[in-house]
Amino acid sequence: MNINSKVREIRKSKGITQVFVAKQLGIAVQTYNGYELGRREIKAETLRNIASILNEPVENFFDNNLYDSKKNESKEAI
Repeated sequence: MNINSKVREIRKSKGITQVFVAKQLGIAVQTYNGYELGRREIKAETLRNIASILNEPVENFFDNNLYDSKKNESKEAI
């Protein structure tokens, strides 16, 4: 799952609307919708702001499997 989809999933799980997040960011709803649909790239600063609005650690927007596979590679090398 990509970051855009993860943002959408977390926002919806908290019952927060796109309108609310867009207003908090000071951007148009269409712009925010573009982030969630992957039509627009979410810059690091914007992701930090979204994480803050959703009261969620930034790490939760990333695929943990990526980090798990890197950890396993390190263990196999030992």
